[in-house]
Amino acid sequence: MNPVESVSGGDEIASFYERHPYPPPVDDLEAYRRTWTDERRREETLRLWPDGSVGNARTILVAGCGTSQAAKYAVRYPGARVVGIDVSERSIAETRRLVDRHGLANIELHRLPIEEVARLDERFDHVVCTGVLHHLADPGAGLTALGSVIAPGGALEAMVYAPFGRTGVYMLQDYCRLLGVQPTSDDIAGLIATLRELPLGHPLGHLLRNTPDFADDDALADALLNPRDQAYAVEDLLALIELAGLRFSRWVRQAPYRPTCGSMSELAHRERLETLPVAAQYAAMELFRGTMVRHGFIARPAADPIIDVRFEPSWRDLVPVRATTSVAVTDRVPAPWTAALLNQAHTDRDLVLFVTEEQRAAFEAIDGQRSCGELGADRRFFERLWEHDLIVVDTSNVPTT
Repeated sequence: MNPVESVSGGDEIASFYERHPYPPPVDDLEAYRRTWTDERRREETLRLWPDGSVGNARTILVAGCGTSQAAKYAVRYPGARVVGIDVSERSIAETRRLVDRHGLANIELHRLPIEEVARLDERFDHVVCTGVLHHLADPGAGLTALGSVIAPGGALEAMVYAPFGRTGVYMLQDYCRLLGVQPTSDDIAGLIATLRELPLGHPLGHLLRNTPDFADDDALADALLNPRDQAYAVEDLLALIELAGLRFSRWVRQAPYRPTCGSMSELAHRERLETLPVAAQYAAMELFRGTMVRHGFIARPAADPIIDVRFEPSWRDLVPVRATTSVAVTDRVPAPWTAALLNQAHTDRDLVLFVTEEQRAAFEAIDGQRSCGELGADRRFFERLWEHDLIVVDTSNVPTT
């Protein structure tokens, strides 16, 4: 395919990322390559397509690929065909450098806005757009455009900012606007000095302590000085997805949104929450947690068949696959439990599933080959593992009706 290029010269986002490339460019992807085992690829694929309808030899569009994301997908899925688009020529150049360094033959790059993605004249099994939609002048138009290039049976995996956990970010953005702080070297140095003196308890404090982005000047500019930044609460995001002609499928990490997981599962409000529609449960859990800074989700074209995981009636035929980030902890576990199961990718410390010795043995016996029925534990145990992001599920063996 010949390169497709179309960027408005006056676009403030394109200009911003020419000066402040994001994420910070990397020099080498060999360490990244080693983290992507066959087990991890299978886990991600089943999260997107539990029925196994799409495998590793997929077509992937990375929309708003930044300095390295498209190259990482090409490394991650060497059997896939990857297309990366971005409005920043500098980001495309950084990606080309990685492509050349690693001899990546399964990737092509175009300088192209998301809103014009149809110009590629192609559809993709897997559309990836993380951390980009909320910077568009019209996120709904961008999401609609991405939906139009999803192949039949394909899926969109996206991430947008969430408002409540970013309260401190938006306070500092307003502060910078009031003072006229600009994304220049001198102003960024002054901003860094100011951040060191924020009062104890400032809403930005937990992000400064826990987010590595604030250690890099360009990433700091992206967080606090970006010219466009729109966050979405759960209800607004679900409405945006529907208006774009898509259907919400699941959260990438679903446990934080479920009243059956974490501390909420032990509270009296759990029963009241479970009487609400599922979307209202998600919205309530976002308010309860209060610190979500992003929403990662999977969506599909509304006209496509529903691909869901259901534990009734054929739960015994489901094949559980352990999440590669799941662990069993046995130290200091309260009686009568003997282990705590957790997903190390979660940031909420209460998302722990306490289990008996028998349940721990069943969890550790999961090998990705045997079905739930063959492993011997009850239906609700496997369902709780799935709700807590401790397993994904292969539904390809479930009889069709």
